[in-house]
Formats: sequence, structure tokens, C-alpha cells
Amino acid sequence: MNRISIFHNGVHLEFCVTQAGQLKFFHFSPNPLEESDLITQKEPDPWGPDYLTQGWPLVQVQVSGYNRPYERQGNKHLVTAPGYALRYVSHRDEENETGRLLTFVQEDDETGLLVTSWMQFYGDLPVVRCSSRVENRGTEVQTLEYVSSFFYQGVEKESPVPTDEKMSLLIPHNSWMKEMNWKRYTFPDLGIQCSQPTMPTPRTSKSFCVQNTGHWSTKEFLPMGYLANSGADSALFWQIEHNGSWLAELSDYNGHFCLGLSGPTELQSHWSVDLQPGESFTTVPVAVGAVENSFDTAMAALTRYRRLIRRPNADDEDLPVIFNDYMNCLFGDPTTEKELPLIDAAAEAGCEYYVIDAGWYSPGFWWDSVGEWQESRERFPDGLRQLTNYIRSKGMVPGVWLELESMGIHCPLAEQVPDDWFFLRHGKKVYDRSRYQLDFRNPQVIDHVNEVVRRVVEDYGVGYIKMDYNIEPGIGTEVRADSVGDGLLQHERAYLRWLEGVFVRYPGLVIENCSSGGLRMDYAMLSRYSIQSTSDTEDYRMYATIAANAPAAVTPEQAAVWSYPMRDGDVEETVFNMVNALLLRVHQSGHLAELSPERLACVHQGIAWYKSIRSHLKNAVPFWPLGLSDYRDVWSALALEDETVGYLALWRRGGDESRLTVPLPRWAGRAAQVSCAYPAGACAFRWDEAAGTLTVEFPAPVMARIFAFEPEPQV
Repeated sequence: MNRISIFHNGVHLEFCVTQAGQLKFFHFSPNPLEESDLITQKEPDPWGPDYLTQGWPLVQVQVSGYNRPYERQGNKHLVTAPGYALRYVSHRDEENETGRLLTFVQEDDETGLLVTSWMQFYGDLPVVRCSSRVENRGTEVQTLEYVSSFFYQGVEKESPVPTDEKMSLLIPHNSWMKEMNWKRYTFPDLGIQCSQPTMPTPRTSKSFCVQNTGHWSTKEFLPMGYLANSGADSALFWQIEHNGSWLAELSDYNGHFCLGLSGPTELQSHWSVDLQPGESFTTVPVAVGAVENSFDTAMAALTRYRRLIRRPNADDEDLPVIFNDYMNCLFGDPTTEKELPLIDAAAEAGCEYYVIDAGWYSPGFWWDSVGEWQESRERFPDGLRQLTNYIRSKGMVPGVWLELESMGIHCPLAEQVPDDWFFLRHGKKVYDRSRYQLDFRNPQVIDHVNEVVRRVVEDYGVGYIKMDYNIEPGIGTEVRADSVGDGLLQHERAYLRWLEGVFVRYPGLVIENCSSGGLRMDYAMLSRYSIQSTSDTEDYRMYATIAANAPAAVTPEQAAVWSYPMRDGDVEETVFNMVNALLLRVHQSGHLAELSPERLACVHQGIAWYKSIRSHLKNAVPFWPLGLSDYRDVWSALALEDETVGYLALWRRGGDESRLTVPLPRWAGRAAQVSCAYPAGACAFRWDEAAGTLTVEFPAPVMARIFAFEPEPQV
């Protein structure tokens, strides 16, 4: 047995090569390994040659036509074949420009597959980015059905506390207009409970899966999670960095619980790929971290990691204020006459980008006819360029809405192009919501969308594109693919390559990632896009939960949050709207030209304050002094801090209590100047520096404020 022990950035990793020549991965934790934790009542010597019952693989690989020798696995991706039989070849431990890189190579003689797995550290963060490549070095075609990007057995093994009492899973449910809805579950809640502590742990066929199938990558869940072990005061956290089908699976094997993370699979998402001799397949990347049992600590690390993997861009450095004419405003019905007063009002408020949202390309109902993206002269008699020039004359950068990945079924172009422009299944074009899905593997499609981008940027003078996506084309396409899921994965990777090419041609262009709000909020997309739409919700009160939880899903400087003062609102409603956005990215909307002077002053003050503090937001990390927000919560809070300052957004939504004490122990004992920063001075509060508590009085039933914690001025 050859042990491989790694301790780096606060993470302990343990591997070994057994006497049978197999690589085992048996520890990933902020705590050092206690080898007694590896033994269970149903498990033999963990260092022995019995690899079928022992487990602890680094990667799972399932190929068609090969036997899985261990019975009753059900739908679990365990004891995969030839995954269970892989033999160690070599490993490397080296430094690169990113950080420490671990590389492991395994092989299978029967199939001729060579599997290379990477674990890349980033700087000083307790996070590794993992992926694997499977290469066919044999003489026959091998069909892959499943390959894990990360697999770890023994997630519960630390501490003697019973699993059912110590383990919990925190996952973010996600849906249209109800994004980032985090929920915590115990293992018994998930149906994967153990037995009583004195009884043997049974082997089951049960697994719990959080997954997505299709192209809306976050239509039900965000591709991330947090797995806590309260007995060991440790936690694992992860994100799957893919813009399509993915799977996170918790299951039991041989007395321990396993976490498997992957992209598409045959079982869940109709994916398989035929590897010809000499061909290879690389999994989607996943990021996995290990910290003490603190969600705030995990999200701080993940926030810093996201900044490191993201495309460098000025938008995330400067955080300009954006006005968009859609939400609770023009709602996709723009005209020159309607836009002009809004442009004036947005400029006066201090907005720096002005986006003409949906409808600019059609005189009437446009949903099922989009695809050519030519300006509507009925809406803009003097042309769109006249309006974008006016926006620039007011000191703002103009933008427009596009949805380039789909084409309406009544778009004239749809009948003129070959069917292979689109997703096909069973020989027919795939429909969803009166739209076809374009296939970005097709060079003619790329020529078409490139020309649209060229035209809006060069002919219309646009510097911002809101790139929307409002359909779900399902499991994929059969065109030029080994499976429909393979066609979908190829398309998604082609889309990312296309997007990278757009930024090469137009490095100053800002493109917003919008998919019916936040339905593709993943870091395959967000490592390219600079800004993310967080929701389409039209209720500013419910938006407080989305805003509070957004930094768990996306960096603060990428999280675009609507602020849309209502036509029939009041001052507190306007302030609440502004507070939603002011610690993230301001996506201003609403009929600003029609607001009362008092309410408009709240908007002006909010934007001016945002500009004074945004240089801190791009480096800040989040924490949640009241815990993550729930849609049923009366009080919600989000705090951000960098090395010098801290900010606290606090919301009240109803309830009988107007007073709240917020625990802020990390700020206790600091010689800080505490203020109600927005609206300036408009709140009664008391800061107890010794206890680290902020007590506030919110007399209105729906009310929000932002507090600043800044260093005392030097005397």
C-alpha cells in the first residue's frame, strides 16, 4: 500500500494505491483523517485487495456492455464498470499559474480506457476544481453512459455521532419568479436514513438526486449544495459548472454515504457518447470545497473562487448602474415616444446604461415571429440609431434585448433555412412555446447570430445586450450526435465557444445572462457573462428574499436585481425597491418620469450612494446574520464585507413586531462608525459594540434600510 497524503489550503486529502494496484480516494475534509472512521460493521479491511466490496474510487465510469458485479444498486452510479476495475498508472503533484494541481491516471485493460482526473486548487482557497478525461486507447468503440466529475465515498464518516443526527443537506430550489429558495434537509428527510446506532447499517437501493435535464440549467435547482456534518464541525460544498443537464447524487454503499457530481447521464438525461479508438471525452468541471461547518465561510470561499474563474472584464470592476425599460414599466412595448421621457429621467437619476428591452424589432405581437432582429420603424419612425444616439447624448450607453438561441415558428427565416439549423427529435423540429431551438454547432447558425450581434453593435450603436432565453428544448437533438443528450451537450459547449468569440471581437460589450430571469444561473455561463438576471418577479416584497440569497448563487457584482418603483406606491415602497438592489447590481426600472419628487429623490439618493460604495462590493463577501431568507420570513438580512467596511441590508415584511435585534458577532469590539446609510439617517437604531448587536425600529409593516459599518475617522 502506498499512501498519498495532501494538506493544502486547509483541506486534508487522502489517497492510496492498494496491494491490488488500485487508486483509492478516502478523505476530503478540513479535519485530518481518523482511520478508524473508515471501518464499518459491513466492511472488510479497507487496505485489502477486495475492491468490489471496499469501494473508495476516485472516479466512476460506466460503459455499455460491461457487467456491474455488485447486486441491488438500483439507479445508483456505484460499482460502475469498468470504474470499479480501474488500475493505478501514475500521479503528479505540481504547481501552475493557478495553484496546486493534482493529476491521477488510471486504466482498464479490458476496454482500453485511460482515465485522467484533475484536482486544481485556486490560490489560497479551500476549493478544488475537478474533472476527468476518458480516452479510448483500445481497438473497439466504447460507449460511455456515465462519468463522474467528482466522487467521494464516506461523506458522513467523521465523528461517532449517528449519521441521522449529524448530517444535513442544504440545497437551493429554483424556479421562475421564485429563485434561490434554499431548504435544509436531514438524511431521514431525504429517505436515506440509517438504522439505530446499535444495529448494522443496511445496504439499500435508495439514492437522493438533485438534477437538471435540459437546457434551462437551473429551472428546478441551482447546481450547488452544502453538506454539513455537525458532529465533526465540517462541511462540503460544491457547484457544477455546466449550462445543461447535470446530476448531484447522494447514496449509500458498504456502510458509508457517497456524493457523486456529474454532467449529463444516460439514465437521467438521455446522454451517451461513442468513443472511437483514439477519441476522448472530458467531463464538465465541478468545484468542491471543504470547510468548518459554516455556510457563511463556504460561500465566502466560493465567492472568491468564482471571481478567479471568471473572464476578466471592466463591467465587474466598475459596476455601472443599468436602467432597463421592461419590469413594471413598458413591459415589452417600447416606442420612441415612450422612451424619450424615460431616458431623460434615467440620466437625471444617474444611470449609466439604458436598455431597450423586448419588442423593439416588431410593430405588434412578436413572441412567435422573433428571429431576424431588424428594427421596427413603426415603433421608431426615425430608426433605432436615432434613439441610441439620444441615449449616448445623455451620457449613457445604449442596450437592447435579444434572444438569439431560439427562432419563432412564424419567423419568415425559419421556413427558408434547412432543418438542421434546429434541434430535431424523431425527425421533427423541436417546439417549445412557439419557438424553435437553434443549434450552435451549425456554422450557418453561427454566421446568422454573428451578423445580428454585428448589426446591433455597429449599426445601432449598442454597448449592452440583454441576452434572454425563454424556452426549454428538452433532452436534446439527434442531429450529428450519438444520443440526444450528446447533441445537447455539444450544442452547449458550442454556445460557450461562440460567446467567447463575441467577447474577443467586442471586448467592451456587456452581455447580461437572462433566462426567464434566473433559469440558467450556472458558472459555465457566468464564467463568461459579466452580469446575471436574478428574477422576473414583479412583487418587490418577494424580491427581498431573492436579493438576500443572491450572493450564495452569484458574486454580488454579477447579481442584477430589479428596482422598480410602482406607479401607485409610496416612499417606503420606493426605498424597499432600492434596498433590494443597492448591495448587488442596480437594475433600475419603473416609470421614473411619473414619480413624485419625494419618491424620485429616494431613487436619486440611492443611486448616488451606490456609486460611492460600489468599489467595495466587487471585493466583498456575503454572510447572513439571520440565516438565509425564506419567502415566508417576516425579517430578512444580507451582510457584505470587505477588508475595511461592512454593509447590512435589512427587510421587514409584515408581522406584529417592529423591533429587531440583529446578531453581528464578527463586528463586535470594532471601533466602527455605524450609520443608517440608505436612506441617510432615516431609521432609529442602537449599535451595541460590546455585544455585537444592532437593534432597529421599523414602524412601517413593509420597510427596508441599509446600514454601514465603517472605520472611525482618524483623529
